[in-house]
Amino acid sequence: MNDHTDSGQPARQFIIADDHPLFRNALRLSIQQTFPGAVIFEACDMQSLQQCVADHPHCDLLLLDLHMPGAHGFSGLIFLSGQYPQLPVMVVSANEKPEIMCRAIDYGACGFLPKSAPVDQIAEALEQSLEGEIWLPPAVAERYESAGTADDNEVVDVIATLTPQQFRVATMLAEGLLNKQIAYEMQVTEATVKAHLTALFRKLDVNSRTQAVLALSSLDVEAPGQFSPPQKPASKSNQVN
Repeated sequence: MNDHTDSGQPARQFIIADDHPLFRNALRLSIQQTFPGAVIFEACDMQSLQQCVADHPHCDLLLLDLHMPGAHGFSGLIFLSGQYPQLPVMVVSANEKPEIMCRAIDYGACGFLPKSAPVDQIAEALEQSLEGEIWLPPAVAERYESAGTADDNEVVDVIATLTPQQFRVATMLAEGLLNKQIAYEMQVTEATVKAHLTALFRKLDVNSRTQAVLALSSLDVEAPGQFSPPQKPASKSNQVN
């Protein structure tokens, strides 16, 4: 692999984490246009992303889809920020609510790039983030500066300290999987799952699965489709949530 550009400068290294191949390709093209010779790695879910980051912990920037399979709300961002504090993470999402963008910064992101952003804005966001600055769409940046940081959330501190296995258990617990289902997905015994749950409950300071799920729900983020306006307003009575 050539790790230098034609000018002899070290090539920028990026990780694109998104489960949609078409969007990964579009983002790859935008990066290559802005940074010729860039080295780009890709991941399609949280498990493959963890391996990618472990293999390339010194990348210049991670572009993280907020709704990655294997993550729950902001949990992926918080976990990665805790495990790899040296790796800048820019959230990329179709969820363009200003409050979601601001929370992403509070939880460790170096920026929030809407998926609807034009190419020139993508280039601006990438360049500014690589310079160590926080990037948000201009109107949201003004709101963030005036609002200040969000209240402390103890669950954030817990997620940041989880081991990779504990994180997977927490994510599947939040998705409603039973112990035997979690054990099957992780290819471990139910006793191992119970041990991870015990550690998770202790860190969250809860006594049950229900309390743990409620605590983790504080990191929830609505999927973009959940608040998109209906295409046919006249048929509201037939709309399925």
